[in-house]
Amino acid sequence: MNSRREFLRNLGLAAAGITMAPSLDLFAAKKDWFNISLAEWSLHRKINKGDLKNIDFPEYTAKNFGIYGVEYVNQFFKDKAKDMTYLKDLNNRAKDNGVKNVLIMIDGEGNLGDRDETKRLAAVENHHKWIDAAHFLGCHAVRVNAAGQGTKEEVKAQVVKSLSSLADYGKKGKISVIVENHGGISSHGDWLSDVLKTVGKKNCGSLPDFGNFYEYDRYQGVADLMPYAKGVSAKSHFFDEQGNDTGIDYKRMMDIVKKSGFKGWVGIEFEGDKISEDEGIKKTKALLERFK
Repeated sequence: MNSRREFLRNLGLAAAGITMAPSLDLFAAKKDWFNISLAEWSLHRKINKGDLKNIDFPEYTAKNFGIYGVEYVNQFFKDKAKDMTYLKDLNNRAKDNGVKNVLIMIDGEGNLGDRDETKRLAAVENHHKWIDAAHFLGCHAVRVNAAGQGTKEEVKAQVVKSLSSLADYGKKGKISVIVENHGGISSHGDWLSDVLKTVGKKNCGSLPDFGNFYEYDRYQGVADLMPYAKGVSAKSHFFDEQGNDTGIDYKRMMDIVKKSGFKGWVGIEFEGDKISEDEGIKKTKALLERFK
């Protein structure tokens, strides 16, 4: 009854030439609190077989999955970090398909926690070209690893120096340096969060991965890292008949992510081998969309 009375009142005002501001409740569009991106590693078998090239990754992602954010893996275009012709082409292909270049995952460029100072400094230098490439592509971040040798205190000291240096380098291009829990001591959420707290730079943060906790509780690990998160990696492997991941409680994980206040990109990283990569990506996307 009230809604009918309100409608008639507004109709009479409109007839009199008086406009009413639309009700926010009726017309405000719901905005998702996170966006879904695709980590290129999800397609590593297809790429390694030669069935997909890195240059075609943005178009393939948009057309096959309806996903419009991509996370590159540097090893799939290892020799192209300084090839401006290639990067320009890659950038144009992303733009032509309405795709946002989100980040570049960096592997194989040396250990940022190396106890040998010469090797550590070389590793830091090796990362610079990828930060430059990320800036050119319009990414917001590069993902790095916190690997090294020695005690956890020794590795922390070296990693803190490397991350601080890389964050300073990335700052001029507005690139964040984000660390994934990616094996070894870096998969201990308390250790990695302490590292990031010690670095204390706004453009140095975490990329919590749901799956990369081996000797540490995965839910505690994500909770440890979310205060520093500038992205999230939604790892998936196997699914039940209801579309749930059989190894990770996605509802529990996404509750942790949401309660942290995070708003940004959640990247699909499918690593299962019981179904095709394409099917696994689609199932992971459908699972994530339940929590928007």
